[in-house]
Order: sequence, then structure tokens, then C-alpha cells
Amino acid sequence: MPMIEIYTKSYCPHCRAAKQTLGRMGLAYREIEVSDDAALFNEMTSRSQRRTVPQVFVGNIHVGGNDDLQSAIRKGQFQKILESQTNAV
Repeated sequence: MPMIEIYTKSYCPHCRAAKQTLGRMGLAYREIEVSDDAALFNEMTSRSQRRTVPQVFVGNIHVGGNDDLQSAIRKGQFQKILESQTNAV
């Protein structure tokens, strides 16, 4: 199973929604809380080129925020990303 990472802030409803979605799918993920950690926030912005949370990564592929995640799931793209990264591991 590929590594799924999600950058979050504790008070963010979009972060909660993305984590719930991944949980409902039975997917384990590594949560990286950036609320009070400038270094981790900078890491997130460097990786994603975005300053908003959540930011979801599957392996080395940037999925995006919660809206991007939901859209990728609806279109079947998220499953393809999971499969491509499973094969890459």
C-alpha cells in the first residue's frame, strides 16, 4: 500500500472531511499537523506549491486539497493514483 500523507490544521473542517473520506475508504494515512509548526508548513508549501490545508499526497503524487480529493475519487483518478503508487513501491 502506498504511503498517504495529509497535511492538516487541527481546526480545519476540510481536513476533517478529507481524513473521514480516507478512513471510510479503509486507507491508512500519516497526518502531518502544521498548525503550530512553521517548518512543517514550509515543507507542505514547498511540496504542494499551495498554502491551504489539507494537502494530500499519495507516494510522490500530489492529489491536492479536499475538493481535489473528492473530485479525483468521483472520476476514478484516485484509484488509479493508488494503483500506480502501489506498483512503484
